[in-house]
Amino acid sequence: MGINIAVCELEAERASCRILKTDIRKALLKDIAGFEQYADYDTVVSLEDAAKAFPDWESFAKRNRISESADAIYMESVKDSGDAEILRGYSKDVPTGWVDLERMPADMVSKARDSAEELLSGWDMIGFDEMKEACANCPLSWDKGRGCIGAFGPDESLLPGIAEKYGCAIVASVPDSASKGKRFTSADAAALLSEIEVLETALPKEGKMMVRRYGGPLERMRAVAKVSQEEGCGFFFF
Repeated sequence: MGINIAVCELEAERASCRILKTDIRKALLKDIAGFEQYADYDTVVSLEDAAKAFPDWESFAKRNRISESADAIYMESVKDSGDAEILRGYSKDVPTGWVDLERMPADMVSKARDSAEELLSGWDMIGFDEMKEACANCPLSWDKGRGCIGAFGPDESLLPGIAEKYGCAIVASVPDSASKGKRFTSADAAALLSEIEVLETALPKEGKMMVRRYGGPLERMRAVAKVSQEEGCGFFFF
């Protein structure tokens, strides 16, 4: 396991993902009663009914690449059009538990969100390539165009201990901050930058190995602190 560092991207107005991440589009409900017309459904055939339709189960499963661990036949995954036509008579629409907030009146949206077990934003619903492009072009992408999250180091990193020795409170508190979910503000970024300067001077005193091992984490924390200052957003370790 390791510890990562990230910026609080939703606090920054220029974050590429901000609009999509704050646009909540779907909610997962334990009970969709009252929301049926806004619910998502899977068209499904039970294994028992599918076996009735296709006594030669082995051939059917092979044609449609049905896994041995399948608990039902989902019509969207049936590859043979002829088989799909036969199965359609056995199929039923089963609610997934997800409801579409975009099609609901405002009062129902509030009710659904309040009782949701999980929420999906517009960001959750775009593809990996779109995410990658957005991150690459984002002003918060401090990790060399890869995004706003990067590695601080392993759980057993010696850097916090070294930081404590030299009075660098933020870096010394990293493991504790990560475990408690503490959020640092943009105002803390100046203090972090000062600590990095202290540690860059101190590490050679701790040995060449410490310089090689912890130069990278210091560089990454500096990048995070600068973004935090420039974009007015906090940062955290996790």
